Amino acid sequence: MYLNNENLAYIAKSDKEIYLIPKMANRHGLIAGATGTGKTITLKVLAETFSDMGTPVFLADVKGDLTSMIKAGDKEKIQERLDKFGITDFECKPYPSRFWDVYGKKGHNVRTTISEMGPDLISRLLELTEAQEGVMNVVFKVADDRGLLLIDLKDLKSMVKYVSDNSKELQTTYGNVSPQSAGAIQRNLLKLEQAGGDIFFGEPNLDIFDWIQCNENGKGYINILECSELVLSPLLYSTFLLWMLSELYENLPEVGDLDKPKMIFFFDEAHLLFDDAPKALVDKVEQVVRLIRSKGVGVYFISQKPDDIPEDVLAQLGNRIQHALRAYTPKEQKAIKAAAESFRVNPAFDTKTVIQELGVGEALVSFLDENGVPTIVEQAKILPPQSAMSVASDEDVQAAILSSPFNAKYSAAVDRESAYEILSGEAQAAEEAKAQEEAAKAEAKAQAEVAKAQAEAAKAQAQAAKAQAKAEAEAAKAQAQAKKQKTVQEELVDKAIKTATSQIGREIGKSISRGILGGMKLF
Repeated sequence: MYLNNENLAYIAKSDKEIYLIPKMANRHGLIAGATGTGKTITLKVLAETFSDMGTPVFLADVKGDLTSMIKAGDKEKIQERLDKFGITDFECKPYPSRFWDVYGKKGHNVRTTISEMGPDLISRLLELTEAQEGVMNVVFKVADDRGLLLIDLKDLKSMVKYVSDNSKELQTTYGNVSPQSAGAIQRNLLKLEQAGGDIFFGEPNLDIFDWIQCNENGKGYINILECSELVLSPLLYSTFLLWMLSELYENLPEVGDLDKPKMIFFFDEAHLLFDDAPKALVDKVEQVVRLIRSKGVGVYFISQKPDDIPEDVLAQLGNRIQHALRAYTPKEQKAIKAAAESFRVNPAFDTKTVIQELGVGEALVSFLDENGVPTIVEQAKILPPQSAMSVASDEDVQAAILSSPFNAKYSAAVDRESAYEILSGEAQAAEEAKAQEEAAKAEAKAQAEVAKAQAEAAKAQAQAAKAQAKAEAEAAKAQAQAKKQKTVQEELVDKAIKTATSQIGREIGKSISRGILGGMKLF
């Protein structure tokens, strides 16, 4: 509950009113406690207070129970509690809220581009080796040199393939790219895609300054990110948070200490943020928590136990609200002792004992004073929220989404020409050119084979003609020889006939002569 005239945030009451000083709110904070002890209500009270002081808020709604901030609370149900606080001017009211969802189902789409993430963050997110990170840097450099936009995952996958396929040509300019490293990157990108990275990476990409806005009455907008589905994909959740924290740190200017924060971030169920998280994310959270205070941003973690938060982060959380903890095991008893020892001692009670005896809506509270020193811990009751405690209906949430000016800006995805389309076009053109070249080669080969066949046919025809001519010549020769032989034979016959005739004539002549001579008698 924000007291405008005094510039104080009235959060809880023990035997005195307990205030959070706005200019100390960017020193970050912690809300811890067992399930069912009132952490979510405390979160809502703080978020409403920041909104009333004109500070925009971001909430990661893991359980889906923060949508009720768009509805006014029921004063009758909390009147008894208000009487205990002695509050007479309590106003139940809705708060200006906007809903966001990486999956685009229960809020405006949250997207960013591969280029916005950059090679370093993506490499750290995917936990690449040094050699693989080197290849990732080559991929981004080649894309930049060629003017190829890296917008979504298919762009990055196409570029990795392109660099791997053309590694020999690129080697002299960009260095070695091993197929093993490229293959490992592709496998990690496939995991990210299956986790929902194909939804998160794209356009229009979110402008982080759209979260840092106030309404016409000067109330800070409460940006509620639907996370009930997102936390089931730890890799995608880590991707989103890594990008968001990097965007904040890189884009917000240094402002030093302000009278009130520029923005406050709440991360509910913070153990989900750190359990099995990539080291890159944990490192980035630690860096942001240490340094982002000077940019006017406060970060508040909500978890069951303080030791859910890494020590380096926990040490930076100056404003603390500790709800009840239960101790059933030695480990839990140790956690309670550690939680108790993190507070500045109040001699009026034993902190370790009180932590285990706190009722619902009660907490141990210690905020930073004007000098940045933690105050003595107080056992106190948390104020009720001014918005509703029940969950808003899906119809109310959808109405809020549709009435938001960001519905038109972020609802429809834009898939403009980028690396994937250009490289696919080049690959298709290369395939077509190759196909045409192969077709031309095939046609030339076919023509050569036809010409060869024709030449062979002509050759065979010539050989046949030659053989035929030879046969005819040989036939003519044989015929001539036969004719010549016949002539010789005829001549021989004629000669023989003549000889025989001559011989016969002679014989006849002789016979006649003998006959004549023989018939004559000598006297």
